[in-house]
Order: sequence, then structure tokens, then C-alpha cells
Amino acid sequence: MIPVHVVFRLTCEECAIYNSHQPCEACPNWVWEEMREEEIEQEIQASRLTAPRVTLEDIEENITSAFYFTAADGVYGASGHRPNSVRAGTALRLLTFCVLVLRNGFTVTGESACVSPENFDAELGRKIARQNAIAKVWPLMGYALRERLFLREEK
Repeated sequence: MIPVHVVFRLTCEECAIYNSHQPCEACPNWVWEEMREEEIEQEIQASRLTAPRVTLEDIEENITSAFYFTAADGVYGASGHRPNSVRAGTALRLLTFCVLVLRNGFTVTGESACVSPENFDAELGRKIARQNAIAKVWPLMGYALRERLFLREEK
């Protein structure tokens, strides 16, 4: 799975240990390492962090529909016409959209643009567009959760 949420942690290449705050002065081999969604979840659970939070599962449960199309599909669907130049037609076929419809009816979009026609892969484009749409849902659901917690605290 392509990571939805990218987080980096400070890791010592030599010692294969990590420190989420700062490197120890004795070791000059610290680098930032990308953490995958699954690793982040494991670390949260290992740290016994139990406060309310948004999870990828919460986001997936909030999605009621997903629609995928290329910009070429959109132009044709909106106008009934194909682009009148080869360059425009090629460019529009390389841009993939994902529209997520959330439980409350709100829509979120994600895009994926491929630079070279030779590298275009429709399925990969859809996955990347979905990943980018989901990245926009995290802060929305985070805000909604924080608002619910705030209102509960106010009582």
C-alpha cells in the first residue's frame, strides 16, 4: 500500500536505532527515515497512546463512494467533444482524478499527473489520486474530532 500519511523519524544508520527527538552527540550517522502508515500505527500502540484520534480505518469507514476518471474523460463528459489537439489530448489522458464522497455528503478530490505517456499506468494513477484525496480527509476529520471533544469539555 502506498503510504497515506508520511512521517519521518530520526534514525542512526550505523546503530539501527531511532530517537524521535534528537540524535545523541556520540553518533554522527543520524538520518531522517520515512515511516509507513503501518509503522506509525504500531508505534502509537506500542506507546500505549489511547486518547481519541483519527485512524486510517476511521477515514475508510467515512468514505461512501469513490469515483475515478481522467481529465480527458471529464472534458468529454462535460462537453461531448474530444480535445482538438494531440498534445492536449495526451496531457488530459495523463491526469487522473479521484473524487471521494464522505458519509455527510462532502466531497474531496485527489489528483495524479504522469509526466511521460510511456509511464502512465491507470491503476497506479488511481491509487495515487486516492492517496492524495485521503490526505485531504485527515485534517477534516481531525478538526471534526477536536470539535466534538471541545464541545464535550464545555459541558
